[in-house]
Amino acid sequence: MRAVFSRHHAIALALAGAAFATPALAQDKAVKIGVLNDMSSLYADIGGPNSVVAVKMAIEDSGLLAKGWKIDVVSGDHQNKPDVGTNLARQWIDVDKVDAIADTPNSGVALAVSTLVREKNAVLLNSGAASADLTGKACTPNTISYTYDTYMLAHGTGKAMTKSGGDTWFFLTADYAFGHALERDTTAVVTANGGKSLGGVKHPINTADFSSFLLQAQASKAKVIGLANAGGDTTNAIKQAAEFGIVAGGQKIAALLLFINDVHSLGLKTAQGLSFTESFYWDMNDATRAWSKRFAALANKGSMPSMTQAGNYAAVLHYLKAMEALGGNPHDGAKVVAKMKELPTDDPLFGKGPLRADGRRLIPAYLFEVKKPEESKGPWDYYKLISTIAPDDAARPLSESECPLVKK
Repeated sequence: MRAVFSRHHAIALALAGAAFATPALAQDKAVKIGVLNDMSSLYADIGGPNSVVAVKMAIEDSGLLAKGWKIDVVSGDHQNKPDVGTNLARQWIDVDKVDAIADTPNSGVALAVSTLVREKNAVLLNSGAASADLTGKACTPNTISYTYDTYMLAHGTGKAMTKSGGDTWFFLTADYAFGHALERDTTAVVTANGGKSLGGVKHPINTADFSSFLLQAQASKAKVIGLANAGGDTTNAIKQAAEFGIVAGGQKIAALLLFINDVHSLGLKTAQGLSFTESFYWDMNDATRAWSKRFAALANKGSMPSMTQAGNYAAVLHYLKAMEALGGNPHDGAKVVAKMKELPTDDPLFGKGPLRADGRRLIPAYLFEVKKPEESKGPWDYYKLISTIAPDDAARPLSESECPLVKK
């Protein structure tokens, strides 16, 4: 009787174990992604709800839903405040079991969230934040930066304008981590190419009135006024510079970070002639055009994608590719990022290229100029390509990196 009981008992235990294992195995094919950005203020057009659209397109295109995976998306507004962004990210990870946080335009928020993500061993898929420190001295095994950074912007626009004669600069700088990094990196490039900075002025984020800052820039007599800001700050500064007759007076405006949404807001009459650097434009080739038309059909206001919205798509697509290669969700952010770095990246928007040890995705950058109204052939036909910057030139060389993950 004892042997029979033991055998039956063993079978019962095995069945019970199988019952408990099934949900666990199913859970391994479940992923939750949080899109954290500015949903309502000066960066809402370049990220906002349309970044969620891009992430959902990546999930659909990954093919994992058809293979039985469950992938959920949540979204939230960080209000451009590091404490708000960090608290929301902490709740997502601890309570809502979010595995990866995407976008994070605002370098102050991104740097704070990156620290939290490392502590919690989740993943940060940065597309929106520009600070090169995210893959430099502040790099972690849990964070990648996919789309652009301040080094790329400086070595595109800053270098080109200095070499074409704009050898004295004055900066209007957003007074937080992003603006400081962009002014720092651009000043280094200007100096390396024989130019010099005559100074600058810091302005609060989301500034409505740039008159006092523009008067200081005008009085500096600098050949180039560098706008180390973004979104609504950039468009407001450009509009008011036109009212002050700054360009008409002989000074040039360098929009160090400009998005297609900004050009759309400004209109070609105001934006024409601006030079700037991006890593994505919807009208580059057949693949970017096809994807962007799909995006516009789903997006708020029928908008074409910004560089960062395109980057969110590509980053999430590669993240899910790594998840599939791992055979399921290991709930180990550093392990997923390591797999992302191991796998070759290939997507319809940025093509093929490595994801480096420091977390920086190597992609080409492009120096564009805004078309004159008469050069545009239709809606959203805003850019003309001036030059292409090779991937290795668009990112800080690993030999100069302060990232502790990089072996010298």
